[in-house]
Amino acid sequence: MRTPTTCLRCLHSSSSSSSRRPISSLFSAIPVSYPQPPPASPRQTTPPTPPTSRPFSVLNRPPPNYPGHVPLTRLERTALAVGSGIMSFLDPRRGDLIAVVGETTASPYFIRRLRNAMLSSPTGRRILRERPVITSKTLDLARLRALPRGTLGATYVAWLDREGVTPDTRAPVRYIDDEEEAYVMRRYRESHDFLHALTGLPTVREGEVALKAFEFANTLLPMTGLATLAVATLKPAERARFWSVYGPWALRNGLRADEVINVYWEREMETDVAELRRRLGIEAPPDLRSIRKAEREERKRVREAAAKQAVAG
Repeated sequence: MRTPTTCLRCLHSSSSSSSRRPISSLFSAIPVSYPQPPPASPRQTTPPTPPTSRPFSVLNRPPPNYPGHVPLTRLERTALAVGSGIMSFLDPRRGDLIAVVGETTASPYFIRRLRNAMLSSPTGRRILRERPVITSKTLDLARLRALPRGTLGATYVAWLDREGVTPDTRAPVRYIDDEEEAYVMRRYRESHDFLHALTGLPTVREGEVALKAFEFANTLLPMTGLATLAVATLKPAERARFWSVYGPWALRNGLRADEVINVYWEREMETDVAELRRRLGIEAPPDLRSIRKAEREERKRVREAAAKQAVAG
């Protein structure tokens, strides 16, 4: 009789084999997704996307940052500065060329320094915030003529009448990229005539050279320094007077005076001119108009004496 050992072993092995299923079969019911390879394409048919922007060039000029603005490349800026500088030196009456020299040489470093000087002053910050402009309409020249003698407003309008100029002749700013810095340049230009009235320097070439030397020492704008080179075009007597009198005056006062860009001229119309000069740290220069008048009278006297001597001889 056979023992059940064999059968039990068979049953045990049968149950064990049924309970221990392969591990792979446990995961067969779990859905698994595999990344599909892209379809084979022998050649790319879609063209690459072009860049959204192109570099700044003469053929690809960006839009202006403010009305009248003309963006320039570095090469254009350099060429414009050199060309207008040469032409304005040959013809100092070309105010438009002088304005171009001022803009192309001031941007970006020197005009930014001037703007920072305004930002460091409470009055300068107010000017930048309110953006006043100086024209014959905004100043009301008739009201200025009615101010007491010796006030800034009366002195300014008297200077305008004597020189035959108006505050409406300043060229607009075009070649400075930053809009706020462009206003700073405009403010400097419109304030120039107030400096004439404050110092008493006339618009003749000798007076302009002296005032530009003062402005260079005070503002550090390159154009004002370049303008002083016009001293070479002065007459010998005028040139000697610049080096001995007006040049030293300009450097001394321009360096020690407050930043004149921070003067809110419109708020100082009723201020006494002497008081304003004292507050800014500016001493009045010798009266150039009287000096030139005395020289003309002396030359006339010498000519008349020579003519009388010739007739008598």
